[in-house]
Amino acid sequence: MSDTAVPTVHIDNARTRVTEWRFAPGAETGFHRHEFDYVILPVSTGRLKLIGPDGGETFGELSIGVPYYRDAGVEHNVINANDFEFVFTEVEFK
Repeated sequence: MSDTAVPTVHIDNARTRVTEWRFAPGAETGFHRHEFDYVILPVSTGRLKLIGPDGGETFGELSIGVPYYRDAGVEHNVINANDFEFVFTEVEFK
């Protein structure tokens, strides 16, 4: 397995959790399921590889400052497909 992405939780209260994720090249989150609705705000521009529960691979092209939203229940492993560090902030709504 590659390096593990590094999460830093900045806020965690009854309503919201805000986590900065830092991915070295090839680093991954490991397979996980999102318990809450969430927004991703890229701090970098680049490409992430997403592996779903069936093993299928897709790629996300993210641009600095352009957020996206997902409903709770998403299951995947997220991998930095770049040859440079990739960073995003995740905001979860509890």
